[in-house]
Amino acid sequence: MMSGFRTYDGFRTYDETDAPEAARPMLAAAKKRMGFVTTLNGVMAESPELLAGYNALAEQFGKSSLPLAAKQVVLITASVENGCEYCVAAHSTLALRARVPAEVVQALRAGQPIADQALEAVRRLTQAVVERRGWVAEAEIEAFLAAGHTRRHVLDVVLGVGMKTLSNYTNHIAHTPLDPAWADQQWKRERQAG
Repeated sequence: MMSGFRTYDGFRTYDETDAPEAARPMLAAAKKRMGFVTTLNGVMAESPELLAGYNALAEQFGKSSLPLAAKQVVLITASVENGCEYCVAAHSTLALRARVPAEVVQALRAGQPIADQALEAVRRLTQAVVERRGWVAEAEIEAFLAAGHTRRHVLDVVLGVGMKTLSNYTNHIAHTPLDPAWADQQWKRERQAG
């Protein structure tokens, strides 16, 4: 990543050497964990509190009771629903690395149903949470539970959506450039007329 790269409206990406002091240890840890500082983290570093909050939510979502594939479904679905090109590409790459089947990832990217009923229930609930800002119908919760999930899983979906809201909205505002690591899974949202 090029330190100091300018994004939309003057937002910039930082790295572990030039970020605000409070963000530097978080960026250094990210670089050690991933091998590079993502442009998302580099942009978030402008507000060390945002970066810390996002990292904390990501850590807790990683510990949540949802199975690994279901977590990826939440992250991609929320990003598709929010139209976040950066996060769809990043999470598609990470889902494929986590051995989520390619056909599942492709369906999620297209906003299409998944053949696996348990994962489809996660996709539908995530979509409903984002679209309706949490005002999900009782019947949808019951359908999610009937697919083998628990009430704890419902709240874990909310956690994942909250995590993605922070990154999706940051990317919308800053027009965060896509990292080369995610380029193979580049995704473009469909533009709405009007």
